[in-house]
Amino acid sequence: MIDKRVETTEEAMAGIADGASVMISGFGGAGLPVVLIKALEAASVGNLTLILNSLRFIETYAPRLFSEQRVSKAISSAARGRGRDSSEYELQLEKGLLELELVPQGTFAERMRAGGSGIPAFYTPTGAGTKLTEGKEARDFDGRPCILETAIRADFALMRGSVADRWGNVSFRGTQSNFGPVMAMAADIAVVEVDEVSEEPLPPNSIDIPGIFVQRILAVPDER
Repeated sequence: MIDKRVETTEEAMAGIADGASVMISGFGGAGLPVVLIKALEAASVGNLTLILNSLRFIETYAPRLFSEQRVSKAISSAARGRGRDSSEYELQLEKGLLELELVPQGTFAERMRAGGSGIPAFYTPTGAGTKLTEGKEARDFDGRPCILETAIRADFALMRGSVADRWGNVSFRGTQSNFGPVMAMAADIAVVEVDEVSEEPLPPNSIDIPGIFVQRILAVPDER
C-alpha cells in the first residue's frame, strides 16, 4: 500500500542538493511551513533558488540561508524587509550578491500553474509598460499590450497543511491553501507538513491537493 509518511525532517528533505530550486508556500507570515523551512536551513545546501511570496519570513525562520549567502536567486512578489539595517537579503541585493526576479502576485501564481500544467509560457497584460517587464517579449492583443511570461517549475515544494492521509491527500485550513495546489503541481517533489495524518482516506470533498501531486507527508502536531 502507498504510504507517503516520513518520520523526520531529514527524510522530508532527502535528495535536496546544491543548486536546487525550492517553492515555499504561505502568504506573508500565514500558512508557512516553518518546520520545513528550518529543515532547509539545516540541510546545509547552497546556490539555492527560492520561489515564494515573501522573502522576509525566510530571514525570520532560517536566517543562515541569507547570512551564509546560500541563496543565489529569489523569485518573489514581495521582497521588502522590516528595515534596511535588519534585512540581510536587501543588502545582498544592493551588492549584487543575490538575484531577484520580482513578479506581480497573480502572474506569480499563474506561472506556477502553467508549470504544473505543461504550459511553457502565456501572455498577460499585467505589468505591461512597467520596469517589472523590461526585456520581456511584448505583443498586442485587441489593441492591448501583453507580456510573455514563462512557466515556473521547481525541484522541491514545501507546504503547510492541516490534515493528510497516508496516501498524500491533503486538506488545508485557511491561508494554508494560497499557493499550495499550484506549487504541488509544479514541483518534482512536494513535501507537506501537517498537524495530523489520518490512517483512513480523507473524504473527497475535503481534499485540496490530491495525493498524486504529493510525495512526502510529515506530521508536526506541536507546531503552529
